[in-house]
Amino acid sequence: MDLHIIARGKIGRSPEAELVDRYLKRVAWPCRVTELPDTGSAAPAAPPQSRDVLLDERGRQMSSEQFAALLGKWRDEGVREVRFLIGAADGHGDAARESADLLIAFGAMTWPHMMARAMLAEQLWRAVSILAGHPYHRSG
Repeated sequence: MDLHIIARGKIGRSPEAELVDRYLKRVAWPCRVTELPDTGSAAPAAPPQSRDVLLDERGRQMSSEQFAALLGKWRDEGVREVRFLIGAADGHGDAARESADLLIAFGAMTWPHMMARAMLAEQLWRAVSILAGHPYHRSG
C-alpha cells in the first residue's frame, strides 16, 4: 500500500524537512510527498481503491496502536493508496472534510504545518514498525 502525504506549502531546507526525510526513509512501504501551493491548485486526483485522511483540528485522536491497526486493516482490504492531506493555515474546507474517509488530529493543540508534517512522518514510521513487530514502538 502506498502512503502519500499531500501538503500545502513548501517545506524547503529546514530542520522539519530533515525530520520528514529521516522518518520516511525508514518506512518499508512505498511513501511519497507532494507539495501544493498555499492556495489554488487542487490535490491530485485520488486513484481507485484509495483513502483520504485529513489532518484537521476537529479530527479523531488516535493512539499509535489504533493508527497502525487502521493502516493494517486498509492494507489487508486491498487499499492501494492512503493520502494524508495537510491543509494551509486556514485548514480544510467543509467539502473536503465531508468527502474524507477520516479526519485525525494530533491532540487539541494547534501545530505548525511543518511540524505536523514531521509528526505524521514519524507516526507512519511508527505504524509500519508496529505492524512489522519492530521494537521501535514501546507500548506501555
